[in-house]
Formats: sequence, structure tokens, C-alpha cells
Amino acid sequence: MNKNIARRIEEITVELTNQLSVVETLGELDSVQKVYDIFSEMQYYKENPQDLRFVDVENDKLGRKSVMAILRGKKENSKKTIIMIGHTDTVGISDYGSLRQYANKPYELTEKFKEISDTLPEEVRKDLESGEYLFGRGIFDMKTGDAIIIALMEEIAKDIENFEGNLVFAAVCDEEGNSGGMLSIIPELTKMQEEEGFEYLALLDTDYMTSEFEGDENKYVYIGTVGKLMPSFYIVGKETHVGESFKGLDPNQISSSITNRINLNVDFCDIAEGEVSLPPITLKQRDLKPEYSVQIAKTSTLFFNYATHCSTPDQVLMRMKDAATEAFQLTIDNLNQQYKEFCKLAGREYKKLPWKTKVLTYEELYKEVKLEIGNELDEKIAKITKEMLKDESIDQRDFSLKLVEEVHNLWSNREPVVIVYFTPPYYPHIHVEGNIPKEKALLDAVKDAVETTETDYKLVYKKFFPYISDLSYGAAPKDPKIIAALKDNMPGFGTKYDLPLEDMQKLGLPVLDIGPFGKDAHKFTERIEKKYSFEVAPELVYKTIMNLLNHE
Repeated sequence: MNKNIARRIEEITVELTNQLSVVETLGELDSVQKVYDIFSEMQYYKENPQDLRFVDVENDKLGRKSVMAILRGKKENSKKTIIMIGHTDTVGISDYGSLRQYANKPYELTEKFKEISDTLPEEVRKDLESGEYLFGRGIFDMKTGDAIIIALMEEIAKDIENFEGNLVFAAVCDEEGNSGGMLSIIPELTKMQEEEGFEYLALLDTDYMTSEFEGDENKYVYIGTVGKLMPSFYIVGKETHVGESFKGLDPNQISSSITNRINLNVDFCDIAEGEVSLPPITLKQRDLKPEYSVQIAKTSTLFFNYATHCSTPDQVLMRMKDAATEAFQLTIDNLNQQYKEFCKLAGREYKKLPWKTKVLTYEELYKEVKLEIGNELDEKIAKITKEMLKDESIDQRDFSLKLVEEVHNLWSNREPVVIVYFTPPYYPHIHVEGNIPKEKALLDAVKDAVETTETDYKLVYKKFFPYISDLSYGAAPKDPKIIAALKDNMPGFGTKYDLPLEDMQKLGLPVLDIGPFGKDAHKFTERIEKKYSFEVAPELVYKTIMNLLNHE
């Protein structure tokens, strides 16, 4: 990549980083406006203003929006089109402490770090002293990636008469939150596909890339992306006074048993083409007792982050139901063993405790209650849904939980039970296997880009971008059974939480990430390595784009 473009990428990177854009703040609007303004200065958009526009996030309390920029090649009137995305929001800056005022000023922050270098971790200090890194909130995640796309589009636009094909770039908001930006873009993309006949080839992201393990010298290009589900458990025990503890069943004990069975258990890793997803890990675990008293809790909840490479919602649901069943039974067995020992110590007669293992999916619970009260169930769900939608303080996670609680409270069965369901959000995995022409073309394009880029870095292309990202929304499972398992077991789907699943299915795109290299995303030492990020990554992006558009 020539030095002029590299300098321009650095210039745009710093300009974008200077604009604070913490997720769920008004700064997001300013950041999107900054991107819009940069594009507005290009001659192409002065002549074709209709190809640059905002896309609103529907029903957003902050009025957030994304930017969509279309670049239409003038050669041969080709319909081949590559979609590119990048997010403009960042996480917060409270971790910068006394340096908060410099968090969005890369050059100044880098100098300030030099003044306190003796307090920094050794690796950070080494990178700082090398002069090869720039620091700042969002510079790595992912404003350098945005700058790469913008600068390349600037360069291509200078000779648009000889460019064959089309580029669509969406600079989206809210990626660090609930992906409102990307989810509003997807329907726009399918609309353009239908109205303009665009032939979408792939979805390209330039989100960050970093070392995968200590001492890792590789620089990665990722084809495909990891997915995410949040299997959740609503656990109903049997309340009792703490002075009669063996007469109750503590839901926290069942919850802990489920955690022990699932948390970081590699039995639940997905393996595809030799690449392994991380095992599930808890994101929340708590009882639902609202007050302090000497009565044990009656209910508790927990949910997991569950990464996928190939497992579908219906498969994960059944695995989690089986795991909860094993954990529940183990709890009962352990309680009986402890009670037997207690009776022996206390000189009492032992009688087996009455608890029975019972685990249902949310769909199964719904059907049980529906059999008992009929249409009254749907009326009550609709009523509580309407009430909760008025309260913006109830987030998507709590919304689902409250619906599970409500449905269970309508059931006549008051015995202990575990209800397995999905909590939002859902990110589909996308596995680019090369079995269809569009996937093979992408694999070939990336392979050529990697092999023809002369650099001292060791370039490696892998499957599955390992971080949850908006890439997941470029496709969705088409099997009705899979979609039904998701919708029917995610309380609140279609109301508080929704996905443009049909549009995602229509796109059905292979995806990839070619990002800048850096370290410590979401830490105050967040930084990019300049040479790779401003020179090598852009060349890989450009070559991949051209390879795809020129593919026969």
C-alpha cells in the first residue's frame, strides 16, 4: 500500500478517534456525522449525493443512526457488489482515570503515557518505547478499521470510470451495545438487492485483530465468524425456614450444580475444520429473592455465553436441558447423602427426601400451561408484555426472565423445576466451507491476497472471526426447525427483541474480517501497531475486494 494512502488512513483514524462516541451516548451521533462529513467532501458524493445517506435505528431513544455510502463503478455497469461494515461507537473511558481528557487524543495520550511509563505493564511500556504504536479509546476497536475502508473508497473514487463493480459501506452505531445500527441496515441491504439488482458477493468487516495467545506472532485474516447463544435457566426450588433447612430445596444449590456442569466445560466446545470455540461461561447467576429474611430463596436464574461454530439453537437447547437434568439429579443425590449423614449424627430416622428431577424447555412449559388455562395464557402474556414495554429500564435479559416467571406462576404445578430458555441476543455463526460458488470465490480471493502481499509479517487466514460482531447478521439458518427452536424458546422474541431473520436469510452471505493489528481492546492501554494497520491490512482489504469483483 503506497505511503500516501497509509498517511491518509492515519489521518482519518486520528480524526475519528478524536470524536468521543461512547455507546449509548449522544457522542455516537457526532461520530456518525463525522463519517458522513468525510464522505461528503469526496467529489463522487458531491456529484452523487443520493449515494450517501443516514439510516435511522428504529424506535431508538437517542435517535441514533448509521451512515450508508454506495460507490458505483462506471466501468461495464456491473452489478457485483461487496458490502463492508465498521462500527463507530466505543466502550466508555472511565478506566483512563486522570488521563480521561486524553483518552480520545492519540498523539497527546501517547506522550502522556511516556510520562508514566514506569507504572505501565512491561509489554505496554515496550510497545510505547518502540514508537510503533498509537494509543486511544476506539483507535483499535475499531476506528482504524473504519479509516481503512474510507481511505480505500476515497482512492477508488478518484478513478471511478475504470472501477468495475460496486461497494456499499455501512458505518454502524451501537455495535458495543445491542447492534441496533447493523440490525437497521440489514433490511436496507435486501431492499437495495431487490430494487437495484445488486449481486452481493460477501460481507467484509475491518474490526480489530490481535494475538490469540501469548507469544503469537501471526497476523490473521478471518473467513467466517463465531456465533453466540445465551442459554438460560429459571430454577424453582422449595422455600423453607433456615431452621428447617432439609425441608426445602435451595435453587441456588441447583444453580451452582448447573454452573459446575457447564461453565468452561470443553464438552460444549464446537469444533469445525480443526478450529475450536471457547466453552460456555456464566454471564449472570443470582437468586430472585427481593428481600433479606431467614427464608431461603424460592427461585434463581443464570445464563451463559455459549459460542458456536456449528451448533444450532435446537441442538444447544437439548444439550442444556440434558446438562440441567444431570445437575438437578446430582443435587438431589448429594442432598440425600448429606441428609442421611445428618440423621445419623443427630440420631434420627432417615427418610429419603421427596425431590424429583424435572427440567422443561420454555416451549414445553408454555404448552403445559396452555393445556390448563387455554387462551387466557396468551392474553396474560400480551398484557404483561405491553406493561413491560412501557418501562425502558427493563432490558432484554430481564424482559425474557419476567415472562418465564409469569408463565410459570400461572402453572398449577408448584414442585421444583428448571426451565431452560434462551436470553437475547442471538448471533448466528457463519461457516464458510467453500461448498458453493460464492464461498469458494471468497476463499480464493483471500488466499490470493495473503499469498501475494509481500511483508515481513506472518500472514495466516483462519475460519471464524473469534469475537462476537455484526458480521453474524450477514446470514441466518434457513431450516424452519432451527428458527422455531429459537423463537419458541426466547420469551419476548418479536416484541422486546427482534431480528430481521428473513432479510438475513435472503442475504445469506459469506463473511470475513481483515482488521488492523493492535492490543488491549477495551482496556486503557488500547493501541494499534501502525505499520501493519496503516500499510499491510489495507493492502489485504484492497486485494480481496478486487479479487472478488474480478472473479469469473
